[in-house]
Amino acid sequence: MRISRRTLLASAAAAGTLPVAGARAQAQQTIRIGCLTDMSGPYKDLAGPGAIAAVHQAIEESGIAAKGIKVDVVGADHLNKPDIGAGIVRQWFDRDGVDLVVEVANSGVALAVAGVAKEKNKAYINSGAATSDLTSSQCNANTIHWAYDTYMLAKSTGGAMVRSGGDSWYFITADYAFGKALTRDTSDFVTSAGGKVLGNSPYPFPGTTDFSSFLIQAQASGAKVLGLSNAGTDTINTIKQAKEFGIKMRLAGLLLFLTDIHSLGLDVAQGIVLTDSFYWDHNDRTRAFANRIAPKMGGARPTMVQAGVYASTLHYLKGVAEMGVAAAKADGAATIAQLKKMPTQDDCFGAGSIRPDGRKIHPSYLWEVKKPSESKGAWDYYKPLASTPADQAFRPMDQGACPLVKS
Repeated sequence: MRISRRTLLASAAAAGTLPVAGARAQAQQTIRIGCLTDMSGPYKDLAGPGAIAAVHQAIEESGIAAKGIKVDVVGADHLNKPDIGAGIVRQWFDRDGVDLVVEVANSGVALAVAGVAKEKNKAYINSGAATSDLTSSQCNANTIHWAYDTYMLAKSTGGAMVRSGGDSWYFITADYAFGKALTRDTSDFVTSAGGKVLGNSPYPFPGTTDFSSFLIQAQASGAKVLGLSNAGTDTINTIKQAKEFGIKMRLAGLLLFLTDIHSLGLDVAQGIVLTDSFYWDHNDRTRAFANRIAPKMGGARPTMVQAGVYASTLHYLKGVAEMGVAAAKADGAATIAQLKKMPTQDDCFGAGSIRPDGRKIHPSYLWEVKKPSESKGAWDYYKPLASTPADQAFRPMDQGACPLVKS
């Protein structure tokens, strides 16, 4: 069924957003945030309604209302199509007075949205899209990249697999910006460590559900490691089918989320190694945040994307309070510059900073999925293996070719 943009906006409102209509009389003291996400596709569980809930959680905890500032929220489904996502955001900026766009769990859509934000001089903070190109050749002064990226994932998971003997790889790749970037970045780490890439099977995204032919090709390659350059339900289906086909390769889930493990179950997922910059049960602060937001998420625990949406929204509102509503609304690039000046601090990622290229900096963590016997119950799925310090987790700024970085 074809979903109209009006339906998308209405469905997002039903998920807990606040309408923007009727607020123009208070324009100078009202900030409007648009959460563009996947409400119906493969990334719905890891982002979707939970991302919108995270925006509201940040607003509630920011104390912004006590400063006389109202925050309106609108949400929409980009359907994983860059033209639709860009069109929605353009309408938000031109007609609806949206000042900030958050989330966007699709790299192709994210790159398009970053371009519109630059054109319209509005602010965009990405949490869900992974492509490291957002802070390299396609970086701009209106965009921040928050939770993770393909370089971080490749270095942490890919590097760990090679060090443990996985020196030959075959990739199954979602054939769009995210999958291509993840395969590229992981391949670079594998080959620089002396390993080999023996093949790659790109598949049409979205819409592919049968991965059997790609799995057979991967097995036939003789590679030790199967790198999964996909996410969400695609990763879930690939792992399930790999188990069904008896694939003997080591599985490298290059971008796995808590919701994926929840869907797979520990019987299937046990032993998989993955990288996350946020895990709800990591420490007292992450547990406290997870408990606070759980009622908005039907008791589920938040993913790395949803945590990123919360933390980035909270930081943005701190910046608005610092520079004033009128200034924040007038100049998106100036607002992003203000956010880069301010140290970040929240319960999800702790202390951090934002580099001139727009890359948000914090540690990354390597986890192993627990055996069923090791888990204490629902959502208790990870045990720690290693961590990478904030100053080493992401690509060095001088290697990204971002035009904002002065040599």
